[in-house]
Amino acid sequence: RSCVPVSSRVSTKIQQLLNTLKRPKRPPLKEFFVDDFEEIVEVPQPDPNQPKPEGRQMTPVKGEPLGVVCNWPPALEAALQRWGTTQAKCPCLTALDVTGKPVYTLTYGKLWSRSLKLAYTLLNKLGTKNEPVLKPGDRVALVYPNNDPVMFMVAFYGCLLAEVIPVPIEVPLTRKDAGGQQIGFLLGSCGIALALTTEVCLKGLPKTQNGEIVQFKGWPRLKWVVTDSKYLSKSPKDWQPNISAAGTEPAYIEYKTSKEGSVMGVTVSRIAMLSHCQALSQACNYSEGETIVNVLDFKKDAGLWHGILTNVMNKLHTISVPYSVMKTCPLSWVQRVHTHKAKVALVKCRDLHWAMMAHRDQRDVSLSSLRMLIVTDGANPWSVSSCDAFLSLFQSHGLKPEAICPCATSPEAMTIAIRRPGVPGAPLPGRAILSMNGLSFGVIRVNTEDKNSALTVQDVGHVMPGGMMCIVKPDGPPQLCKTDEIGEICVSSRAGGMMYYGLAGLTKNTFEVIPLNSAGSPVGDVPFVRSGLLGFVGPGSLVFVVGKMDGLLTVSGRRHNADDIVATGLAVESIKTVYRGRIAVFSVSVFYDERIVVVAEQRPDASEEDSFQWMSRVLQAIDSIHQVGVYCLALVPANTLPKTPLGGIHISQTKQHFLEGSLHPCNILMCPHTCVTNLPKPRQKQPGVGPASVMVGNLVAGKRIAQASGRDLGQIEDNDLVKKHQFLTEVLQWRAHTTPDHALFLLLNAKGTAVCTATCLQLHKKAERIASVLCDKGHLNAGDNVVLLYPPGIELITAFYGCLYAGCIPVTVRPPHAQSLTATLPTVRMIVEVSKAACILTTQTLMRLLKSREAAAAVDVKTWPTIIDTDDLPRKRLSQIYKPPTSEMLAYLDFSVSTTGMLTGVKMSHAAVSGLCRAIKLQCELYSSRQIAICLDPYCGLGFVLWCLCSVYSGHQSILIPPMELESNLSLWLSTVSQHKIRDTFCSYSVMELCTKGLGNQVETLKARGINLSCVRTCVVVAEERPRVSLTHSFSKLFKDIGLSSRAVSTTFGSRVNVAICLQGTSGPDPTTVYVDLKSLRHDRVRLVERGAPQSLLLSESGKILPGVKVVIVNPETKGPLGDSHLGEIWVNSPHTASGYYTIYDNETLQADHFNTRLSFGDAAQTLWARTGYLGFVRRTELTAASGERHDALYVVGALDETLELRGLRYHPIDIETSVSRTHRSIAECAVFTWTNLLVVVVELCGCEQEALDLVPLVTNVVLEEHYLIVGVVVVVDPGVIPINSRGEKQRMHLRDSFLADQLDPIYVAYNM
Repeated sequence: RSCVPVSSRVSTKIQQLLNTLKRPKRPPLKEFFVDDFEEIVEVPQPDPNQPKPEGRQMTPVKGEPLGVVCNWPPALEAALQRWGTTQAKCPCLTALDVTGKPVYTLTYGKLWSRSLKLAYTLLNKLGTKNEPVLKPGDRVALVYPNNDPVMFMVAFYGCLLAEVIPVPIEVPLTRKDAGGQQIGFLLGSCGIALALTTEVCLKGLPKTQNGEIVQFKGWPRLKWVVTDSKYLSKSPKDWQPNISAAGTEPAYIEYKTSKEGSVMGVTVSRIAMLSHCQALSQACNYSEGETIVNVLDFKKDAGLWHGILTNVMNKLHTISVPYSVMKTCPLSWVQRVHTHKAKVALVKCRDLHWAMMAHRDQRDVSLSSLRMLIVTDGANPWSVSSCDAFLSLFQSHGLKPEAICPCATSPEAMTIAIRRPGVPGAPLPGRAILSMNGLSFGVIRVNTEDKNSALTVQDVGHVMPGGMMCIVKPDGPPQLCKTDEIGEICVSSRAGGMMYYGLAGLTKNTFEVIPLNSAGSPVGDVPFVRSGLLGFVGPGSLVFVVGKMDGLLTVSGRRHNADDIVATGLAVESIKTVYRGRIAVFSVSVFYDERIVVVAEQRPDASEEDSFQWMSRVLQAIDSIHQVGVYCLALVPANTLPKTPLGGIHISQTKQHFLEGSLHPCNILMCPHTCVTNLPKPRQKQPGVGPASVMVGNLVAGKRIAQASGRDLGQIEDNDLVKKHQFLTEVLQWRAHTTPDHALFLLLNAKGTAVCTATCLQLHKKAERIASVLCDKGHLNAGDNVVLLYPPGIELITAFYGCLYAGCIPVTVRPPHAQSLTATLPTVRMIVEVSKAACILTTQTLMRLLKSREAAAAVDVKTWPTIIDTDDLPRKRLSQIYKPPTSEMLAYLDFSVSTTGMLTGVKMSHAAVSGLCRAIKLQCELYSSRQIAICLDPYCGLGFVLWCLCSVYSGHQSILIPPMELESNLSLWLSTVSQHKIRDTFCSYSVMELCTKGLGNQVETLKARGINLSCVRTCVVVAEERPRVSLTHSFSKLFKDIGLSSRAVSTTFGSRVNVAICLQGTSGPDPTTVYVDLKSLRHDRVRLVERGAPQSLLLSESGKILPGVKVVIVNPETKGPLGDSHLGEIWVNSPHTASGYYTIYDNETLQADHFNTRLSFGDAAQTLWARTGYLGFVRRTELTAASGERHDALYVVGALDETLELRGLRYHPIDIETSVSRTHRSIAECAVFTWTNLLVVVVELCGCEQEALDLVPLVTNVVLEEHYLIVGVVVVVDPGVIPINSRGEKQRMHLRDSFLADQLDPIYVAYNM
């Protein structure tokens, strides 16, 4: 135990040291990081009837051998050299303009000569001879627009000839493109410093003011090189590129975006590039000079493989149709096939779809020349219907059924399978009609009965020549699947990617997979590449693909495919509602499971009615077809989802927008009630421990009884003042006599000037005059109640003492607000009625207001009691000042509206007033040479006591700052404290919040104005709630720069039954803090945890217990005492406890229960306690209290009548509100309450209105994740709608009443389903 001299305040360093020595014992690590998941969450049990695979283990399937063709070149570059030198005039590539007309044809000769020039330039002309910029093996970015295939092709082959590695990427359009930062990561990880582009493209890149290309977000610094012919150097006659036989050295890198949005570079070796071209040539049966039409992106995937690479291998002629042409003229590719009598066309389903839509424009096109229509996304769930519909429409235009060839591809495994061109007249391949339910369990079951929940898939042909395929389990070790099981397709061949550039770990898991048999041992030693596609090998070794690994949504152990859900969404008459079929589906992880989110773009002309009908039908369709619930369905305005370069939806970016709250939906439906099935069972209340629990001395169930007390009043020396004067009126008379000119009060205006002062004598004289008016005008008798209606100031104080001098009982009431009479006047009226006031003392202005026409609209003004204005008082001596016969007589009534909307008045006796003032004087060391500054509302509780009573008792000077003056001068309070070098100041949370929010960015200005807070020893927030640690911390941190000590700020704690239980004061240890586990709190338990533990709550002690005050922690049900660190109701015993509630019919039972209660056991002294109605706990610390004993800290958790009982657990609204406020920057304030058994969350939106609906999923997510509750209603309102009282407390019940009366005028109300 450390011996610290009592008088000093322990230094922060020693304090921290002591704290660290006595940290709560750390729970074992597992407890922190593995959430105690099992006890809290219903783990879904597998369905015993779920289908299981029954087939034998599959054996890898081989493609036909790769034929040996004698004239196949040893490398692709050799093929280019051959055609470029021997067939120079042959067309290689034709580019189209925006209207779809051919503008330029690149011949093989031109391709060869220009690629050579570029290769020479790259290697020899960019740096100096001794320090070239590029060396063989370096990586180079290719930045070419989608409408310039010619420049791209020259650049690509130029790089191959120079033996540098091209990395084709998209043209960046803005500084913050969707996914642009990840492209930057790819460039960085590939070590790219050079980008090739065209002159036109370079001109179009975004520039800074001084004409430099902007630094794209996340990109490395790049040198841009223009590859237009005029800038290239012709190579000398003797220079030849080095064309070696293809080996395993890298040829090019193709970028791929993962499900999470990260971009990786798939490295393709020269031998793989060559082998893949050979395999494609064989599978597609390409012959020299054929024409192919390519609608795909030529930079990657099938567009690159067929249109740029295999093209050169076979001296084909590619007609490249850019995506921009497809937008304006969807039929252009069909016209190109017709005009050029093309043998092969490379398309996606969307191209088939758009061509059908535009078909009416063109009667006379013929597709009879096509021997292959390669559908590169033939693996999609909606490809079957597109292919069928296209065939039925264009068969009359010569399209042969056997020409339709779906294929499956992936960046890693390249072409996985392709349907070979069929023989005319041969039967077309069959279809698989699979059960959706089976698929969700990864099992192939043919669906015969319910066509609705069936998936029809077409085959994508056979394995590639020279390749081998197997199917492995999608998660865990690569175990071979059974024949009737869905798994990830893996391919082994020379034609596949070799690695993710620079990512060794991921590479191993993807490119070097050795399949395992059921026993777990490897099958052979040939490595396979994971394709990222899910499927199976059907009869006749046909390959079927049913989805992508990236689109896999695993919900409660069942697998669903994003594409299938999109298809369902499109199938529900989406034309009226969904813009261009743009639907994104992804899953987010909320509360221990994946949840499905569907986001669609809404047509600009869709009506609210159409949209909601579509939304509800989609929910039903997905439920019945996929048997899975949708967590959130959102519609966003057309064209607002992030796009991929070719106009698709950028899924990972969309998901990120959703989670960040920046999607801006225009319609939203959340269905957490139907989706979230893994909530823990509601808690059943256990009967509490009754009097039978073991009670030995001061231990309950093995723990010290949780009690604490302030210093003993009897032992403390005090001057003879108290012994002489029992009543505050006597103290005032004594002061007026002994120190008549000593100023007790100073009232400041917004400018900081004193507008009014009161010396002891002035206060006494004014009080006398008011007393005489009360007797003459008011004809009042001793004991009558008088309502004081004044703005915060000195008039209020004089009126108060005037009442005491006349023997009346003052009741201070906040004056009504002239601008909002209807809201504020009824409360005044109610207090006047409830207190049975015989008279109202007020100012002339307020008197006029009370009798005004506007007031009459709000209340009945005819029934006010006598109203006396105290502005001009007659100078009249009071015959005698009233002296109460005993100190138990009432001094004043303290009325307050609680946050739950209860109006309660408590009776304060003269003895309580003197006791309270004495306790505060001792705790804060107040005497007549001291000054304190007060900035809070003086109408009830401790605020009133500090404003009106303490100065008279202790003789110190109070500088009064009405909080409303801060509205016009935010720094008024702080500058006053600085100017008068105040050591002790008191404020309310609302004042502290005003300063924190309003002056946060002005600390430097304050410093410049000379404001310095280093004089402040204590800055006390007066409150009747759990300390707002985050606010007091921010305040301390913010104003540290102008001298505020980190130890100055503390809070008080009071309640209705006793307005001042704790107050930090000047001596004793600093307030301590602890972290408690939120989950345990809901179970009414306290579990101390370390800082940073998940779901922990930081609590701070509410100051020190005042002298003469004792508290004990009690079980509110059994009324038995609790042990140290147990949560219970705080009971208090002290000389200044109120003497009871003041109600119209003195309700004795209520009063007895709250004010004079005994513990049900364990208290031999039979102490009478008052119940505060607050939950909290006492914890013995290692610190030394002023008495030399160990210090017992009291922690307040919250008011009992505010707590919400949900699912059998007890929640404090503030905890849910804290979570909600953190979730989005545009949430200004938030309040929660329950309605029937639904949790309602009201949030104030301080951003723009389009963010309103972003808040709905975020609020739902965070409350579910952190509190295990499903939000029933989310109400988004304007700032200032949530009512807050003068103490800065939210009036949740008023809010609830307004919600139920439909008076909130919300921006949006979301009812979660």
